[in-house]
Amino acid sequence: MKNSIMILFAGVFLLFSCGKKAQEIPKPAKPNILIILSDDQGTLDLNSYGSTDLATPNLDRLASRGVRFTQFYAAAPVCSPSRASLLTGKYNFNAGLFGNVDTPNNDPEGLSGLPTEEITMAEVFRTAGYRTAAIGKWHLGHTPEKLPNGQGFDYFFGHQRGCIDNYSHFFYWNGPNLHDLYQNEQEIYREGQFFGDLMVEEVKQFTQPSADPFFIYWAINMPHYPYQGRESWLKHYENLPSPRREYAAFLSTLDELVGNVLDHLEQTGQLENTIIVFQSDHGHSTEERAYFGGGNAGPFAGAKFSMLEGGIRVPAIISWPGKIPEGEVRHQWAGAVDWLPTLADFAEVEILNPTELDGLSLRKVISENASSPHDLMHWGTGNPENPKAAWAVRKGAWKLLGNPTDPTNKLTFGEADQLYLVNLERDSTEVKNLATENSEVVSELLKLHEDWLEGILNRKSSN
Repeated sequence: MKNSIMILFAGVFLLFSCGKKAQEIPKPAKPNILIILSDDQGTLDLNSYGSTDLATPNLDRLASRGVRFTQFYAAAPVCSPSRASLLTGKYNFNAGLFGNVDTPNNDPEGLSGLPTEEITMAEVFRTAGYRTAAIGKWHLGHTPEKLPNGQGFDYFFGHQRGCIDNYSHFFYWNGPNLHDLYQNEQEIYREGQFFGDLMVEEVKQFTQPSADPFFIYWAINMPHYPYQGRESWLKHYENLPSPRREYAAFLSTLDELVGNVLDHLEQTGQLENTIIVFQSDHGHSTEERAYFGGGNAGPFAGAKFSMLEGGIRVPAIISWPGKIPEGEVRHQWAGAVDWLPTLADFAEVEILNPTELDGLSLRKVISENASSPHDLMHWGTGNPENPKAAWAVRKGAWKLLGNPTDPTNKLTFGEADQLYLVNLERDSTEVKNLATENSEVVSELLKLHEDWLEGILNRKSSN
């Protein structure tokens, strides 16, 4: 009995001591920031976006406690350029990254990747006193100056290349298979441990209460192939047809991981002081490794690699409980380039190169339901000197696509469709080319694209 009382007393004392120590840690003067980027997620693949066959309670929980966008754009329909734009607040062409970063085997001189002179979000927030971490997928360069620690991040845990097996942590592609798991620049081995769980533990460790605010770029490698959802989710979706079943299980696994982190932030008393942004890097994949599909763009044509709405229109949510509206929807158009100026605006952090950004602050859109600050947006991937490279420009409701493609085969394009004009207010499904009857609009948008491209090529040649 006496021993039991002593054990109980010791437990209460320890609990009191830990609680006291936690209370003694001053609250950061600025809000914490957590950016969650999913990988190859379909436009409508959340319950809050209308999906009826998925279980995504945690991401929907973010939407219920924040603002959800219905017309939000990735900066590119492919991984590396999209990530470069999010981190720099620039269109990927302006940030000097035109396509996916090559593997080290094919790029021994390290020429591929986000140029080191570009200023990333991590550099902006670290200058303002934030602890910075990149956790998950990098895919923005492999030489030391182009890896996370060389681009403003104090800490990195994850894989450097475009995708990995989630248990062996090997990058399987052409050529020799490569192990790809790193802590900062040190290769580490966690054979057999699920990468999703490893990421969650890393996020939890980095977000232990501190007097200094944290900035985390959590680039989750899901639902990008290989589809490796938990067995429990595969069982949950056993009646769905393939490949929706495999895709759904991986997406719900992602949602579960996000829920683990949200619970941690709530339990440590940090959720109310944390701005959380969620976005997909672009539309879902129809590649062979992705079972030729699985994602859902709803009525939109296009997917990953396409400038059609299904390739670049993505789910996007921002949450800051008690500070911004909750459970509201914004139909104004915006994009990934806007997160840097928006978060800097909310956190009252100085942007180091404000005149160079393509993004604009969405603070009034989010807080006051103001009109979109955008009237014009550009997209481009591939060699900008290649006349067959895909591009798009939007001004107001009009969107002009150059050399369009549709991996979903909802739409087919002929020679007359190499300049493809749509009006998104009239028809966001983009099923008809309106170029012939709107030649003046085509000329205006084509001139905007050509002028933009000329500026990029001039800067490229001068470098």
